[in-house]
Amino acid sequence: MKNLHVKLLALVLTAIGVGLITYKASVLGLPLKPKADTEVWTVQARLLVNGGNKGAKVELAIPDNPPSFIVLDEDFISTGWGLAVNEGKQRVADWAIRRAGKSSVLYYRVTLADDSRSTELWDKDVPAFPEKPVYPEPFGAAIRSILTDVREESADIASFTRELLQQLNSAVPNENVELLRSDTNSDQQWVRRIQNVLEGARIPSRILFGLKLGEAKNHAQLMPWLQVHNGDKWLSFDPKSGKPGLPNQFLLWKIGDDPTLRVNGVEKPTIQFSVTKSYREMISVANKRAENLGSKVMDYSLFNLPVQTQNVYRVLLTVPIGALLVVFLRNLIGVKTFGTFMPILIALAFRETELIWGVILFSTIVAIGLLFRFYLEKLRLLLVPRLTAVVTIVVLLLAVISVASAHLGLERGLSIALFPMVILAMTIERMSLVWEERGPSEAIMQGVGSLVVACIGYVVMTHSLVTHFLFVFPEALLLVLAMSLLMGRYTGYRLTELFRFKAALNHNRTDS
Repeated sequence: MKNLHVKLLALVLTAIGVGLITYKASVLGLPLKPKADTEVWTVQARLLVNGGNKGAKVELAIPDNPPSFIVLDEDFISTGWGLAVNEGKQRVADWAIRRAGKSSVLYYRVTLADDSRSTELWDKDVPAFPEKPVYPEPFGAAIRSILTDVREESADIASFTRELLQQLNSAVPNENVELLRSDTNSDQQWVRRIQNVLEGARIPSRILFGLKLGEAKNHAQLMPWLQVHNGDKWLSFDPKSGKPGLPNQFLLWKIGDDPTLRVNGVEKPTIQFSVTKSYREMISVANKRAENLGSKVMDYSLFNLPVQTQNVYRVLLTVPIGALLVVFLRNLIGVKTFGTFMPILIALAFRETELIWGVILFSTIVAIGLLFRFYLEKLRLLLVPRLTAVVTIVVLLLAVISVASAHLGLERGLSIALFPMVILAMTIERMSLVWEERGPSEAIMQGVGSLVVACIGYVVMTHSLVTHFLFVFPEALLLVLAMSLLMGRYTGYRLTELFRFKAALNHNRTDS
C-alpha cells in the first residue's frame, strides 16, 4: 500500500512538472537550450512632410497584431507633432501640428519576432455576396467566357479562385486574358481587376497589403495580396500565381482599399519603408508573448529576482541534481562515499578551482590532513577537541597552499580557500576512522568513490544545458523529487554486488 502511495505521488509530481514545462516551452516559447536567439525584424516607415507654415494632419495606416508575428516594441518619432493612435477596424497613427514647417520627418517603427504559434486573426464577419457588375464591352464578353471556363474546371470557391488566377496569369494567354491585362499598370490595379472578375461569380474578395520580411532592405514596398471568402473563412492567394496562403514572413500592414496615407494641409509626403534583421534572446520574446496572452507565469519566474539573487539560484538549483546523482550512484550502482552530501559540496567547490586543480588540491589536503590525524590519535584526544584540531590544521594548510600559489603565480591555487573546510575536516576524520576499523583498502575505496562522485557531479552540475534548463524551468525539480521518491523505495541489488555474487557462484561451481 505504501509503495502504491509513493508511485501515485511520483506520478502526480511528474505530471505537474511536465505540464508546466510543456506550457512554458510550447505556448510561451521559452528556450530549452541556452543562448537560444530568434530572428527579430525592425520595420520603419519614414514620412517626409513638406508643410506651408499652417495646420496639418497626417494619417498612416499601421499594423494591428499582425498574424504570425509578435510585436516586441513600437515607437513613434515626431518632434513637435501631436500623436494619437486610433484603434478600429484599421489601426491608424494620427499626427497633427498647428504650424507645419517647411520640412518635417515622421517615423513609425515596429519590432517584431516570428510567432508561428499565433493564428491568422482575420475578422470573423461574414461578408455579403457582391452584386454582379455590369461590365462594359468587350470586357463583359471576355469575363463571362473566362468565368465559364473556370467554373467547368473547379469544384468550390478555393479551386475556382486558384483556377481563375492560373488562367489570368498564364504564360500563354488567350485573347480574353490579354484584354483584361491590357490596362493594368501596377500590381494593385491587377488585384483590383481580379476582384472585379470575382464579382461576376459573386465571390466576396478583398485586397491585403503587407511587407515580405527577410534580409535588410531600405526601399521595401507594400505588396498587394488577394483574399476570398468561402462562407466560413478568408482564403489567401498569390494574385500572380494562384498559390494559396501567404508568403513566409509576410507582415500584414493593412486590409482593404483605403489609402495607406492620408494628409490634410500639406503636400502628400513621400513614404519609405525599411526593414532590418537582428537577433534577440528568446527569453525576452517569451516575456512579451506571455504579456500578450495575459499569462502570469512569467511574473512569478526567477527572472524577476535581482541579478545577484538570480546568480545564487543558478547554483542552488543544481544541488538537487547532484543529490539525485549521489542517490543513483550509491543505491543503484553501489559506489561507496563518505556521507551523502559531501561529494556534492566538493563538486560545488570545484566550480571555482575547475576540475583538475580541484582534484589535485583536494587530494593533497586530505592526504596531509590524514597524516596529522594519525598523529593526533596518539595524543588520545576527545572527539570534539580532535575535530577542532583537524579544522585548525585544514585552515593552516589552505593558507599555506594559497601563499605558495601566490609566490609561484598559480592563480588557481588561490581558489583553494573556497573549499568547505568543515567538510574537509569531517572527510579526514571519517577516513581515518574507516582506516582503523576496516583497513586502508576500504578507506581508500570510499575516498576514491567520494572523489569520483564529486567529479561526475561537477560535470553534470556545471553543464550549461543543465543550469539553463533548471533556471528557466525550475519546476523540473518536481521530476527530480519524483525520481528520488521512486529510488527511495528500491531495495534490490546494486550493480557492484553482481561482481561479488559472481565470484561466489564460481566458487560453488568449483566445489561441486
